[in-house]
Amino acid sequence: MKTVFITGASRGIGKALANKFMSEGYFVIGTALDGKVDFNHKNLKIVSLDLYDDKSIERCVEELKKQDRRIDIFINNAGVLLDEGEENIVIDKLRKTLQVNLIGGIDLTQRALPLINDGGHIINISSSAGSLEKLYHGDYPAYKISKVGLNMFTSWLAYKLKGKQTVSSIHPGSVRTDMGSGEGDIDPDEAAKYIYDTAVKTNLETGQFWFKDKKFPW
Repeated sequence: MKTVFITGASRGIGKALANKFMSEGYFVIGTALDGKVDFNHKNLKIVSLDLYDDKSIERCVEELKKQDRRIDIFINNAGVLLDEGEENIVIDKLRKTLQVNLIGGIDLTQRALPLINDGGHIINISSSAGSLEKLYHGDYPAYKISKVGLNMFTSWLAYKLKGKQTVSSIHPGSVRTDMGSGEGDIDPDEAAKYIYDTAVKTNLETGQFWFKDKKFPW
C-alpha cells in the first residue's frame, strides 16, 4: 500500500485530498494543529503540526519516523491567508505568512526527505497568486509573496533532486474554502481530484507549475 503525507488535512483542500487518496487505496498520514480531524478511516493517521513552531516541525518528523512507512507522495498543503483585504504590505503579517506558507514547509520537507521513496513526488500547493505573469490586483501581497517563494523552492528542489524525486507546484484553482471566505469557482473535492491526477501521474516533468494537468505560467 502506497503512502501519502498531507499537511493541513483537517479541512478544506487538505481534508478533500485525504479522502480522495484513501478512496484510491492509499494510506494517508495527515497533519492538524491539534492532531485531530472530524473523520476516521482505517488507513488514516493524524499527527500534530504547527508550522509556526520549529519544535512542532521536529516532533512531526520524529512521529513520521515512528510510523515506519516510506512516503510515496509528500504534499505541502497547509497555508494561511492573513492579509485578505490588505493592499499594502503589513510586515508582521508578512513574517507570519512566510513562516507558515514558505519557511515552515521548507523546514519540514528537508527534514522529511530521507523518508520519501526514490521515484516519489513532492508537491507544493501554490496558487495563481504566486505567478509573476498573472498579477491581476494588489490585494493580499504577503500571501502572493509567500507563493512566489514557494514556487522558487519547487524549482530549486527539483534541480537538487533531479533523477531521484519529482517536485511540482500545483495551483488548485479558485476553491471554496474557509480560508477564501467560502468564495471560489470549485469545491475542495473537485480541486482534490485535479491534484490527485497530477500527483499520481508517471513520468511527469519535474520542476513545473501545474493546473488541471497543464503547465501554468510562472
